[in-house]
Parts: sequence; structure tokens; C-alpha cells
Amino acid sequence: MIRILILGANGSMGQLVGKLVLDDPEIELIGAFDINNIGKNYSRLIGSSIMKDILVEDIKNLEPFIKFNKLDIAVDFTTAEATENNCLILVKNGIRTVIGTTGLSEKFLKEFESLVIEKKVPSIISPNMATGMNIFFKMASILTSYLEDWDIEIIESHHHRKHDSPSGTALTIAHIIANTLGVRLEEVAKYGRDKGPNKRKLGAKKEIGIHAIRAGDIVGEHTILFAGVGERIELKHIAHSRDALANGAIKAIKYLHNVEKDNAKIFSIREVLGLN
Repeated sequence: MIRILILGANGSMGQLVGKLVLDDPEIELIGAFDINNIGKNYSRLIGSSIMKDILVEDIKNLEPFIKFNKLDIAVDFTTAEATENNCLILVKNGIRTVIGTTGLSEKFLKEFESLVIEKKVPSIISPNMATGMNIFFKMASILTSYLEDWDIEIIESHHHRKHDSPSGTALTIAHIIANTLGVRLEEVAKYGRDKGPNKRKLGAKKEIGIHAIRAGDIVGEHTILFAGVGERIELKHIAHSRDALANGAIKAIKYLHNVEKDNAKIFSIREVLGLN
């Protein structure tokens, strides 16, 4: 039995993962943490058909809770600020983490990786845990390798509540393309285009366009436009619901549980799915 806790339990992703966890005979939910609905029954709150006496805990009590409860893995779908604080606490206390939060700072990622290795606590970070999207990442690299001289643009669309821009998934796509081209993303990325004269630098090795749309309740759409002379290819992924992400998180939990301590590092969902 894999004993887990959920951070961001009230959020849309936290609730979806919670329902799947309660339905899964291989996983036992030990704790649910958030900053709202403290003290409420979590099963009832998320509308699960499985009733369990788990109350929503105040995130301020995270460290005392993990010190007095036997846990294997924590799942975090919160905000960058919350993740960067709470996941350091988790790893310091030997709790493996599955992080789906986007917008994480380079400073945190370096500190987190050092702790993962030092404490021998394997963990997973992925901006998008959907199976289809991770196949999309693989296809992006393959297409880029054949279309190095073409212009490449990335367009992503999300709901108007999303905090970070561009999305973590779009940035992952951009890094994959840049790495395939052998260039530094920081040197070629063009985030949107200002009004007025703004001629594009031709070829993806000189410029990769990255554009963000925020509107309504769009779950998530990502398009890579490969444009050559007289023709173009569009590679597109559309998330119809967040269920794809939640199912990926469950796969990540089970994969991470079986990783040996001596293989402590930060894994990606692509490794979970065998796509590397």
C-alpha cells in the first residue's frame, strides 16, 4: 500500500487526484492539505463515492503532520510559491514528491535537486502529466530534427485563472525544440510580439516564437507551427479535461514508489511512461 498526502487538496487537480486515490486499492490517502475548508471531511468535499474520515488539514501544520504519520509520497498541485516552500520541507523529511505545479524558479529547482540527491529521496517534476502531451513532446523533437531551417512558433491557450505565462508545458516544448536545434532558448526565445515594426528572424535557430492566450475556461491547448516555404505543419494537443493530468499523476505515484533510494534524482513523466 502506498501512503500519500495531497497538497492543494481543494484545487481542481487536487480534487481529481483525490478521487482517483480513494478509488485505487493500491494507494491509501493519509492527509489532504490546503489553506481553505480546514476541518471539513475531504471525501464529502470532493464528492467522492468512497467515504473516508480524512479532514482537510491546514498547510501550516504540514511539518508536524509528516513527523507523526507514516508517509511514502506527497502530490503537489498548488502555486509556485507554495510548492517552493512545502516541497523542501517534504524532501528534508524523506517524503518523495510528485510535483505538477508550474512556474517554479531556477533557484528552487537547483536547491530541490540537491536535497533529492543528498537525502536520497527520488521525486518527479512535470509541468504536464498527460500521456498524450508527453508523446507530443517526443514528436516535437523528431519533427524539429527534420525541419531545422523552418520557422517554429509555439502557441498555448489556457483558462483565465491561470497564474503563469507562458505555461510550463509551452516552456518545456520550447526547451525541447531548442535542445534539438543545439541553441540556448534564452538567446532565441521571442515572447509575443510588440505592436509596430517587428520583423521575425528567419529560422528557428535564430528565433522561436512563444505566445500565450488566456480566455474563458480553456483547459489547455498547445500548438507547434512549423512553417517553411509554401507549406507548413501544425502539431497540436488539446486537453478536453484535467482527467488526463490526474491519471498521469497516479501513474507517477506508482512509478515513484518503486524507485530505489540509490537512484535518487528528479524524474520526468516521460521516464514514467517509458518515452525517454
